[in-house]
Amino acid sequence: MKKAYINWSSGKDAALSLYKIRHGNEFSVEKLVTTVNTEVNRISMHGVRMELLHRQAASLGLPLQLIPLNGAVSMEEYNTSMKEATYSLLNKGFTHSIFGDIFLEDLREYRDEQLELTGLEGVYPLWKENTTSLMQEFLKLGFKAIVVCTNSKLLDDSFCGRIINEDFIKDLPEEIDLCGENGEFHSFVFDGPIFKNPVEFSVGEKVERKYTAKSSKKDNCFKDEEHDWDTEFCYCDLLPE
Repeated sequence: MKKAYINWSSGKDAALSLYKIRHGNEFSVEKLVTTVNTEVNRISMHGVRMELLHRQAASLGLPLQLIPLNGAVSMEEYNTSMKEATYSLLNKGFTHSIFGDIFLEDLREYRDEQLELTGLEGVYPLWKENTTSLMQEFLKLGFKAIVVCTNSKLLDDSFCGRIINEDFIKDLPEEIDLCGENGEFHSFVFDGPIFKNPVEFSVGEKVERKYTAKSSKKDNCFKDEEHDWDTEFCYCDLLPE
């Protein structure tokens, strides 16, 4: 079998991807790889505490490799850090990198271009699957997840901190992708068929954060022009128990 690692966000798409790969006979997933924000010591984008990430890894029975990133990392710095990490994995015999992406063409193109520089190959178990079907499959399999981050410009903050279930799906606005593939929300998976035991936590406070960033041509992997953007997030803190 081909030796692979999974880009582990702690969320539902990564969990479902791992489930599907484990039920195939082509890849042997031997490591979780996660980017972390060193300024707050939490998972990048999702804002989940490191202790819960380590508990996830222990329950999954997989070693964890962290890629530390500054909170205000530029795309150039990000690419450098990722390249160093992928080279180290390549030197350990890994040949494939697994992602939970579903339909963002520009993001997959970017990932594949970066992997090609190191000789690794991308694997996308959920690619082009219907997101409604994927969410239904996720729940039917018995996975359990909670929303830990919402993009306040796309989804009301009241969805942050909610358990992902049928009621959650029913309440989502029609324009929101059920898997949050456009960045509407991020999740933390705490139980399911790939876990030896549930990851226990209690729900803490919700915090709103607003970030303003400026991207130049060299830092922007998807656009050709300079642009500014304001991004507002709502985070729900999970407290290990």
